[in-house]
Amino acid sequence: MQDDIAVSDDRRPAGHFRNTGYVINESRTYFDAAHAAGLMGIQGRSTTGRTVALGAGLLDRRRQIVDFVRCSYLGLDNHPAIVAGAIEAIEAHRSLHWSCARTRLNFDLLAELEATLSKMFCARVVAFSTVMLANLGAMPILASGQLTGGKKPIVVFDRIAHISLAYHKPVVADETRVETIAHNDIDALERLCRQERLVAYVCDGVYSMGGHAPVKELRQLQERYGLFLYIDDAHGISVFGRQGEGFARSQFREGLGDRTIIAASLAKGFGASGGMLMLGTADQEALFRRYSIPYAFSVAPNLAAVGAALGSCKIHLSPELGERQKRLAQRVDLFDRRVATAEQGNSLPIRMIAAESETKAIIMARELLDAGFYTSVTFFPTVAQGTAGIRVCITADHDVRDIERLCDCIREKATNTSPSPA
Repeated sequence: MQDDIAVSDDRRPAGHFRNTGYVINESRTYFDAAHAAGLMGIQGRSTTGRTVALGAGLLDRRRQIVDFVRCSYLGLDNHPAIVAGAIEAIEAHRSLHWSCARTRLNFDLLAELEATLSKMFCARVVAFSTVMLANLGAMPILASGQLTGGKKPIVVFDRIAHISLAYHKPVVADETRVETIAHNDIDALERLCRQERLVAYVCDGVYSMGGHAPVKELRQLQERYGLFLYIDDAHGISVFGRQGEGFARSQFREGLGDRTIIAASLAKGFGASGGMLMLGTADQEALFRRYSIPYAFSVAPNLAAVGAALGSCKIHLSPELGERQKRLAQRVDLFDRRVATAEQGNSLPIRMIAAESETKAIIMARELLDAGFYTSVTFFPTVAQGTAGIRVCITADHDVRDIERLCDCIREKATNTSPSPA
């Protein structure tokens, strides 16, 4: 399955939360077509900026394309300070990874990273090797009631919560009741808060296919009903906030308290590798450092990831972060002035180009690739059935002229694309 699967289908028996066979059967044709069109499974090497050299062989003979797929929204994944940080960390320890439970032994640089992130984001940060593993470790603890005074909450998922959240529904359901509500349906969530003594809500901060959670309204429900919030802000981190604390964290100015956890990526806007949890209390931190399964076993971030993240921290603590955030905002605005999308006018770096069908989406993506632009073709189960399209990830490192040319191509292909004759 793809990295950014965000949508599941509810065609399954009541009380069951897996539909793997259905998903595969319904999407196999689209995956086959996308691979046959050369849109998936591509190999390449980054060169400068957002340019990627595709294929194998001599680098200067490979085809050069402009990448609008990677989620490095600030363009940090090629930053010299981040690459140097990874190398320096490995050289300092003469090792890449210690195969050891973190409950026993940790790299000193990992402790330094967590302390630095905690200070930057005014939270108690625990780092993991991926966001998926951070969520895997958190979901059972949330469902158990250990974060809510020993009382098990009803855990409510947003319908399009990322697969790295939704995948854990069966584990959560083994502990407590699970509900799923329509995307950003504040009214439905408030009804549950009124009916039930304790509710926990699981959602994204910035959604991988565009849009964001109504954090202001969620905080109001939290204040009114004691709602517990678990927000995965993988796509919002670094893009927002004076020190890159992210879309969600920047809206909790007085601190997270004991009813909010924010998960985030160190591999997207942050430009390094790994994931983290932002916690609000010392008790929560102790609980996760003892009982989170990925923490208790030997899956800590490796030293290259730790060193890269420390390198990114230096950038986040410098004026360069604000400069890159400003450049990103300018490029998003440029795109919006040329191409109309449902996301037009928001400050997020993700734009979705709707297509009439999966076939047309694949054709359009292939034509854009032929024109020198690699974008993400999206179809079920990444998005809901019948809503296929193209995802464009805009970054601070994109050349203005490349964005202009992409927009011209999108407008041309959107009007001219038609299915190939049988």
